[in-house]
Amino acid sequence: MRPEMRIATYNVEWFFKLFDDSGALLRDGEWSGRWNVTRTAQINALTTVFQAMDADAVLVVEAPDTSRGRDGAVALRNFAAHAGLRAREVLVGFPNDTQQELMLLYDPDVITARHDPLDRGAPRFDDDFAIDLDIDATEDIVRFSKPPLEAALETPIGPIRLIGAHVKSKAPHGAVSDADVMRMAIANRRKQLAQCIWLRRRIEAHLDAGDALIVAGDLNDGPGLDEYEALFGRSGLEIVLGASGPAERRLFDPHGAQALQSKLSAAPTTSRFFLRHENRYLQALLDYIMVSPALRPRADHWRIWHPFDDPDCWGRADLRAALLTASDHFPVSLDLI
Repeated sequence: MRPEMRIATYNVEWFFKLFDDSGALLRDGEWSGRWNVTRTAQINALTTVFQAMDADAVLVVEAPDTSRGRDGAVALRNFAAHAGLRAREVLVGFPNDTQQELMLLYDPDVITARHDPLDRGAPRFDDDFAIDLDIDATEDIVRFSKPPLEAALETPIGPIRLIGAHVKSKAPHGAVSDADVMRMAIANRRKQLAQCIWLRRRIEAHLDAGDALIVAGDLNDGPGLDEYEALFGRSGLEIVLGASGPAERRLFDPHGAQALQSKLSAAPTTSRFFLRHENRYLQALLDYIMVSPALRPRADHWRIWHPFDDPDCWGRADLRAALLTASDHFPVSLDLI
């Protein structure tokens, strides 16, 4: 029996490299952006994964770009047509210049969606946010390189507000020394936490209004992911969830809740990265679908489409292989009843 609605979030690595400038799929034997994966192989793998999810709406993180005369929405519609997806319409928020867009791919027969950016509780996400990051009595100006997508959805279970986010990475890209690693990691974590505070202020405004709210996407954070978390006392996940506040003001995601309960036991994971210098894989919980108290009674089942941890994904050899080929992240879905 199908739920009333299934929503998913999926970070697709190097999605934009699978399209030419007109938005047509590059189904050839040339290399994709993924290591040792051709463009055709990644397209086929993504087709298998999206078809298996059969979601009514997918927040695509790192969606095809709209820069340099390219139109990511056209590219994503072309992919949906190629894959034969019900979710075939595209909602675009604020475009950016990082080649990693946030877009909502959805079934227009089930959902209507419009971009509806707000400035309640905090500035619009394409604006500036002033906050004292380093407690020096001077406000720092923070911006999103990928402004969150704010959508107003009309769905079979009523109106839903959706915030789709791809928060700042903490990875010290470009560091050439141990000192650089420490400096950049701390600076990036500070900015990542500031963006999470910005998100939380918008969430508070929705909670005040009693909205049915979903916050989905890649927070690039979870509890215990690096040694610098202790410097700031809490993770970005805890900030966005409102974990230290009263129950009626908290968002809920069962995977995040499980990770926060015990940092000593194994936590769910949504991503898998190969560390070449260590010759091993690192798995992390980065992707979430959080719901407000008003929506939680309708939230029936969360699922991480993990090729090894989910028995149905493991049991389907084609899907297991596709999940490993398609991206370095795995989708997360939520069924609503």
